[in-house]
Amino acid sequence: MTRRVYLYFVATIILGAILGGVGAYYYLWYNGRLQHPTSSRKERMEHLKKVLNLSDAQAQQIDRIFDESAQKAGDLQKQMEPQFQTIHLETRARIRQVLNPDQQKKFDEFVRAIDERHRRRGSQAPPPPR
Repeated sequence: MTRRVYLYFVATIILGAILGGVGAYYYLWYNGRLQHPTSSRKERMEHLKKVLNLSDAQAQQIDRIFDESAQKAGDLQKQMEPQFQTIHLETRARIRQVLNPDQQKKFDEFVRAIDERHRRRGSQAPPPPR
């Protein structure tokens, strides 16, 4: 291969990757599947107010609706948490049955590290394996 063909090949690959990334980003943004990670609820509410041309009274009502929905979702999550914990524990126990004793020790250490990360982030982690 000549040097020029090689450069064209590399440039085509790089350009394709860039265009593919931009296209995927635009697609996700356009379909609402991509949210800006730093946008706060207040910023999202301001955006909704601007897009829908909401009055202050409407914005307050919608904000209360969001509060109520968030409370309900939190309550449901607390209610369902024990069931998710049970599934996690059953899954871990079944995985341990497949492993030999050396692998079980490594798996237990792996699980402890994951649980510790969850605790540091404030999310619920299942109790340690028995």
